[in-house]
Amino acid sequence: MRFKPKPLKSDVKFECKFCIDCCRGRFIYLTLYDIKRIAEHDHDPQDFVLFTAENGKIRFVLAYREWDLGCVFHDPETGKCKIHDYNPLVCQIYPFMVSHKPLGVEGEESFEYKGEKLWLYYDESCPGIGEGKEIITREEIAELGLKFREEFDKTDLDGLSRILDEAEK
Repeated sequence: MRFKPKPLKSDVKFECKFCIDCCRGRFIYLTLYDIKRIAEHDHDPQDFVLFTAENGKIRFVLAYREWDLGCVFHDPETGKCKIHDYNPLVCQIYPFMVSHKPLGVEGEESFEYKGEKLWLYYDESCPGIGEGKEIITREEIAELGLKFREEFDKTDLDGLSRILDEAEK
């Protein structure tokens, strides 16, 4: 299912319902930070990193199962993530989204955080929005979004080569 953005105008309750929509049929972008953390838990990057090309740049994404397009770390029996404690930044952000420009969605407004103008959204198709006791703040989402951008900007093939070399030692 595609992300259906709605403006995130206030802090919100969120509880994962393990519906698995976020773990299937989407590119889950990886940063070198993500790859290194996963590799440090005895997972070989060659088993979980795929390459894609966007706008002339190589990008890394989590590998997926061909039979259901589910993430290789998603357990289809339990609906749970096998690497939840060290999952990628994009997974930590979902079902939210941080943009550095407006998407053109009705009712969107900018959010100032650490001197940056950001636009925050949530996926209206996520059944966990508004559920549970945990409150997710806009500041938490913005912080993760800035960290993702910073890490994504320094992610390249040379960095992946260094991680692979370290894993072989």
